[in-house]
Amino acid sequence: MLPLGYTNGPASLDPLILLLLALAIDAVAGEMPLVFRVLPHPVKLIGWVIREAEQRMNRSWRSERDRAWRGLLLAGMMISGFFLLGKGIALIGQAVPRGWLLELALTAVLLAQRSLYDHVRAVQIGLTRGGLEGGRQAVAMIVGRDPNSLDEHGVARAAIESCAENFSDAVVAPVFWYVVAGFPGLLVYKAVNTLDSMIGHRNDRYRAFGMVSARCDDLLNLIPARLSGLIIALAALFVPRASPGQALTIMLRDARHHRSPNSGWPEAAMAGALDLALVGPRQYPGLIVNDRWIGDGRARAEATDIGRALTVFAVACLINAGLVALVFVGQRWIRGGL
Repeated sequence: MLPLGYTNGPASLDPLILLLLALAIDAVAGEMPLVFRVLPHPVKLIGWVIREAEQRMNRSWRSERDRAWRGLLLAGMMISGFFLLGKGIALIGQAVPRGWLLELALTAVLLAQRSLYDHVRAVQIGLTRGGLEGGRQAVAMIVGRDPNSLDEHGVARAAIESCAENFSDAVVAPVFWYVVAGFPGLLVYKAVNTLDSMIGHRNDRYRAFGMVSARCDDLLNLIPARLSGLIIALAALFVPRASPGQALTIMLRDARHHRSPNSGWPEAAMAGALDLALVGPRQYPGLIVNDRWIGDGRARAEATDIGRALTVFAVACLINAGLVALVFVGQRWIRGGL
């Protein structure tokens, strides 16, 4: 019942205990900016590899077919390469005394509970203290849409949507793949997620080259996105003026209306929990998206609604960690029974 590829070596720490410690460290320390003023962040290193490979492999004069094959090759190289790197780091943790500290540190920095909370909170503070311009400046740090196209309600909605979507991408999915496949699973997920964010775009440059990376990201988020929606609905049970029933109802009804096969699940759950209408028409640089609204509530979200979403998010993070603890207890019980 250990994650794929793990053994109980004499120097090892149970990987689920390590994951719980990493979640606790991330919740307290967040992005650890002092550390990464000196050292490069692992995600930035992944991004550097992708950028260098893309510039060499995705030449504009190549045919769409050729670029698609090269995109497939890049995705395969990234997945296999980072799986082997993750496997090597996990083996160090099992074989070397206190080697698990390396895996613990890397796992903690590859989670994003605290940093997501801080970035979304900054939007609430920006709106409250700096008005529309303050909110736009803060929300530009976490969303890709054109901030100048947003009014105060649009800024609030964008922050809430980002909170819900990234709860899946940056918290639940990394934890899920660590539970399934240990540190190699987590590292592969972060590599694929970074691939999608960098080259998984539907424009002339990346449509063919990034197609495989985008589909891999969709596949790896298939279960975590739906699990995230359920966790948000459960979290609403413990948050005043939030509705777990509506969260579940809106999620099951409206998640399919989102253009992403996965993002709609946590966003719809958050919309239902807070009695808001999210998503809807949006403007990105050079592109207007006329999506349907998700949820039956107010579209005129306020800064206070961002605070409510953050409360749901914080409770959801606790539930997510609780599920890891439950898996650990169940694993121990099965071992004892066997």
